[in-house]
Amino acid sequence: MTAAVPSVGSQAPDFVARTQHGESLRLSDFRGRRDVVLLFYPYAFSGVCTSELTALRDRPDLAAAAEILAVSCDPMFSLRAYADSAGIEFSLLSDFWPHGAIASQYGVFDAERGCAARGSFVIDQAGVIRWSVVTGFTEARDPGDYARALAELRPSLG
Repeated sequence: MTAAVPSVGSQAPDFVARTQHGESLRLSDFRGRRDVVLLFYPYAFSGVCTSELTALRDRPDLAAAAEILAVSCDPMFSLRAYADSAGIEFSLLSDFWPHGAIASQYGVFDAERGCAARGSFVIDQAGVIRWSVVTGFTEARDPGDYARALAELRPSLG
């Protein structure tokens, strides 16, 4: 069952997932260390998703300001091939099994399509959601929105 999209000001739901390299990653491991840009996307290798993720890849200022975590319901091995082919070095997280469990926690799992919707969350070092947006399946997100949200957290970065 998909929960409601967590509101700004609420604690970000914690989770554990595998990266494209098979490493286990826990969201709460970044508490007290780094802000996080958490984004959900429908499918590896699809046009809009690739344009979004490569736009993030091409913004080193974002990777310097926060940990970028991109989540899809694709299997880990597909994510590895996708990251390698697109030159993506930030963490791609597999929400494959239990299928869509992380996306469901964030209210962005589309059970009919079997994938995550385009949901984005900026989470501060205390684990609190400070900004979020959910867009349509074909609507690409602007990396500048992440930069602005992060700049509000850390004005010295803007």
